[in-house]
Amino acid sequence: MKKIILIVLAGLTLFAVYNRVKENETVKIPNSAIRFRVLANSNSPRDQKIKQDIAKKMQNELYMLLKSTKNISEARGVINNNMDNFNSILKEETKDLEYSYTIDYGMHEFPEKEYKGVVYDEGYYESLLVTLGEGKGDNFWCVLFPPLCLMEAEETDDTTEVEYKSFIKEIIEKYF
Repeated sequence: MKKIILIVLAGLTLFAVYNRVKENETVKIPNSAIRFRVLANSNSPRDQKIKQDIAKKMQNELYMLLKSTKNISEARGVINNNMDNFNSILKEETKDLEYSYTIDYGMHEFPEKEYKGVVYDEGYYESLLVTLGEGKGDNFWCVLFPPLCLMEAEETDDTTEVEYKSFIKEIIEKYF
């Protein structure tokens, strides 16, 4: 009887896992979202490092500014009111570079993107766009509002991976 119950539980678990995992699931970010994007000058390791550093610095600043916003119009106001602040950050971060930057808040084209098995549709999205130099390198992007990427800015660098264990799997391995 125990084996039958375990087999049924294992079957139900596999069915649930199979239905939750959908490879290449397409996701449409809602129109009420604001994205943040940083385009690197090139794909050289140096330019990619610069892009990552600037993206992290800007994310931290944006987190502090947007963490208490309640709706998209409030988030838009905060972004618009802090463009001079963003320019100051970028000016400081790029002062030793041989190329300049541009920053723009508005509608920008985004290519289709696959991230962790999820496909994000291409299209024009409201976004804060930072272009470094020629902007021909790989980009960093995330969603500012609702604050999907800003939660990452709150985390520290010393986080560790979480290991998940399945109670049912442990029982099956123990008895089979």
